[in-house]
Amino acid sequence: MKRTTSILFALILVACGRAGPPETVESLVANPKRLEELRGQCRLDRAKLGDALCNRVAEATNRRFFGDGNTPYTPPKHVPRF
Repeated sequence: MKRTTSILFALILVACGRAGPPETVESLVANPKRLEELRGQCRLDRAKLGDALCNRVAEATNRRFFGDGNTPYTPPKHVPRF
């Protein structure tokens, strides 16, 4: 009986876990439709979604706009004359 109770308790704890994986910055960068949807929701009700998710949405938006940041500096071949 104790074994059955402990197994049942363990199953209940597993069932109470998160429903799905959290949205990561990389997954939002890869899925622009989901990013736009969450941006709109963050604008309307940031308290409901939470600061952590909205901060990841903002970071994903910055990465999509600025790129990966690995653009090398290429100076002009001729020095400009003023």
